[in-house]
Amino acid sequence: MIFPKWTNSLPLVLGAVAALAGVGVAAGVTIYLTPKYTRAGYTPVQPVPFSHSVHAGQLGLDCRFCHNGVERSWFANLPGASTCMNCHNVVLKDDPRLQIVRDSAANNTPVPWVQVHKVPDYVYFNHEVHVDRGISCVKCHGRVDQMDEVRHDKSLSMSFCLDCHRNPAANIRPADKVTKLDWQWSPDAAENNRLQQLHGAQMVKDMKVESLQSCSACHR
Repeated sequence: MIFPKWTNSLPLVLGAVAALAGVGVAAGVTIYLTPKYTRAGYTPVQPVPFSHSVHAGQLGLDCRFCHNGVERSWFANLPGASTCMNCHNVVLKDDPRLQIVRDSAANNTPVPWVQVHKVPDYVYFNHEVHVDRGISCVKCHGRVDQMDEVRHDKSLSMSFCLDCHRNPAANIRPADKVTKLDWQWSPDAAENNRLQQLHGAQMVKDMKVESLQSCSACHR
């Protein structure tokens, strides 16, 4: 006998170890290689130092001034340079930081903005449906009006979306308050939560909100 008898079970043991390792790797990829872990906090350097805290915060520009298609489109469009030049042909019109914008407007070419928020290709998300049903920008994008550089603030993971779909009353608000990122029912947290559930439940009913949880709602 060349090998000890116990080596006969070695292939089985190695196979079991390999299977467990495979399960562990698959679980790790499933849990950690998602937007929750790979994109939250992502803050790319943009070609133009556009400050949302100045434009949306200090100046109070409505989100739809720039993202004007968000109420009738599946995506939140970026403004053309002509939108920027509506103000900046007078304000800071010779500022070197805006040269890319001026060139873009003059040559009818897009500003090469770096995309911040992105869901996987296998996920379908419609901005129009959510905005028109009282889901505020702040729910998915955070307090953009306080950000100098926009960052990927929320996880946008499947569990993040399902938390909202399972309890839409806690997240819905009046349609005219969707882009008012600092709006609350009450400055008192406990009272705000109470009023949110109370009025939210009624708005879900009035707006005929369908908070779908089936796979095909988001994966098409």
